[in-house]
Amino acid sequence: MFKIKPSKFTEICGWYGMVALILAYALVSFNIITANGIIFQLLNLTGSVGLMIDATARKVIQLALLNVFWALIGIITIIRLLQ
Repeated sequence: MFKIKPSKFTEICGWYGMVALILAYALVSFNIITANGIIFQLLNLTGSVGLMIDATARKVIQLALLNVFWALIGIITIIRLLQ
């Protein structure tokens, strides 16, 4: 994997990722946004990238890999929404 060292930046990325994913889930759960909308997908994509950066820096391979797939799903879905 990539060589990223833990830093204040990677920690901020991790906190952002957690907040973005929880916010996306909450907004859909409370019917404020739809799961097939761009806002939900962007929150999921950017949240997963933030957690991926932090997990890679901390060498938590399982979490990093989970978020690689989470981000790929988000990218594919956003491309489909924009077509």
